[in-house]
Amino acid sequence: MSIEALKERLPEYAKDLKLNLSTLAAEPSLNEQQRAGTFIACALASRNEATTKALCAEFAPKLSPEALTAVRAAAAIMGMNNIYYRFAHLASAPDYKTMPAKLRMNVIGKPGVDKADFELWCLAVSAINGCGACIDSHEKVLRSAGMTAEQVQAAVRIAAVVHAVAATLDGEAHSAEFAAVTLTA
Repeated sequence: MSIEALKERLPEYAKDLKLNLSTLAAEPSLNEQQRAGTFIACALASRNEATTKALCAEFAPKLSPEALTAVRAAAAIMGMNNIYYRFAHLASAPDYKTMPAKLRMNVIGKPGVDKADFELWCLAVSAINGCGACIDSHEKVLRSAGMTAEQVQAAVRIAAVVHAVAATLDGEAHSAEFAAVTLTA
């Protein structure tokens, strides 16, 4: 399945998502590795099978094996970190904010690709997972590495659209199941 096949699966009311997928697939502010990796990391974070299959089929061939491994690692590590750091940030008790996480995060220090690219993928996944502490941390690293606000925004725009596509497909699948149950009742 490709990005075109994914767009065909979207209902007509999601036409803006189709248009945004096309536009972002050629987003000029990100290089090919940044763009492809962001799409795949966000697809993995979306947890929607059709979205993940389509975007991996579209963008994985544009990445080296090392970059693809790093993308997967970014999605995996942020799946853990976003939960932990969102808890520490949202908990009322202040002591959680100062306690060491005591979670292994070695891949962040040695991702196997350009550090800024890895941080960009982590930021995009953090946006999907809603972790403000991680968003702030990764955005600060990216800006220190010379990335512009436009590049950071592009990654978050990709995250927003990929997440919306996944949510729409999930919603359509569930509404079809509901309609089938309702019709047979």
